[in-house]
Amino acid sequence: MRRTDKQVTDPARIRAIVDGCDCCRLGLCDAGVAYIVPMSFGYTEQDGQYTFFFHSAREGRKQTLLRQSPRIGFELDTNHRMRVESHSCTYSSVIGVGTVSFLTDPAEKAAGLRAILRHCIGRDDLPLTEAQLSAVCVFSLTVESLSCKESL
Repeated sequence: MRRTDKQVTDPARIRAIVDGCDCCRLGLCDAGVAYIVPMSFGYTEQDGQYTFFFHSAREGRKQTLLRQSPRIGFELDTNHRMRVESHSCTYSSVIGVGTVSFLTDPAEKAAGLRAILRHCIGRDDLPLTEAQLSAVCVFSLTVESLSCKESL
């Protein structure tokens, strides 16, 4: 990271920034061309190890690309405000790399969906039926590396 003065290393602050984000952008590659996909997400974190969870249709361009190349980039950001007086802006961001795994076990899919519900609506106690679990693709992104940066 070039601007180490903006680097965030405190685990609690990184978690707070992730908590404040409502979109995770996945960076995929399609025949040498970047393909960026904004996704709602949930996550778990244990001892600094993040796993993000996503849901989507069971087929399509994103599915094809993730299966071809499961190691992808990701980005989250929040706290955007213009500072008119200094011609700059505030932000908090997290970027990184990880590997995608498709969840097929119903219990794992339910746990992933509950992580998404917890992050997106603050609840993870909604019932999930077998039909709902069968109708959706749930995948996880195991984070291999991430960096966090902030200018407030």
